[in-house]
Amino acid sequence: MTPLPRDFFARDTLQVARDLLGQVLVRILDGERLSGRIVEVEAYIGEDDLASHARFGRTPRNEAMYGPPGHAYVYQIYGLHHCLNIVTEAEGFPAAVLIRALEPLEGLAQMRQRRGISDPLLLTSGPARLCQAMGIDRRLDKADLCAPNAVLFVEPGAPVPDDLVATGPRVGVQGDLRARTIPWRFYLRDHPCVSHRGVTRSRRKDDAC
Repeated sequence: MTPLPRDFFARDTLQVARDLLGQVLVRILDGERLSGRIVEVEAYIGEDDLASHARFGRTPRNEAMYGPPGHAYVYQIYGLHHCLNIVTEAEGFPAAVLIRALEPLEGLAQMRQRRGISDPLLLTSGPARLCQAMGIDRRLDKADLCAPNAVLFVEPGAPVPDDLVATGPRVGVQGDLRARTIPWRFYLRDHPCVSHRGVTRSRRKDDAC
């Protein structure tokens, strides 16, 4: 399959976030394809978004957010977990979409080994989980997802009808009331791999994200 072109990402962030649902994230790792259908995302837009890493302006950590669209912004949290964002809109404007959850498709054996669990519903149902399962870390920060022979990219998937898409506040963010309540999380309604559905789930300590 041909990866999604840069024009796909060089659009309004909310539209990109919505349209990423159903697309397929692919990681080439140790000569094997690991992939998953995107089922949950969150949008972060501009320096006035107080839940965004860009709220303090441009820094070495968030430099990728200000770069060209279609690049990866990978950051570390708690000194342990990684999260993957895809940069959107025009270069110089800090906006990105956090990939929150995938439905695993290919490379499940390697994902299980990397995660240390076998339940497919827990392999990639969270931003840190999916990065661990697919070997995504800071070495892929600023990676071009649209480049030829990329090891991380997004392929076209099946379109998702609007009646299967739900929205809501972003998960676990800080900031003002707007940042904490604005409905910039998009996910597939009732999908078992969505990371946050307002229900209690058994979790391991390393699955906090």
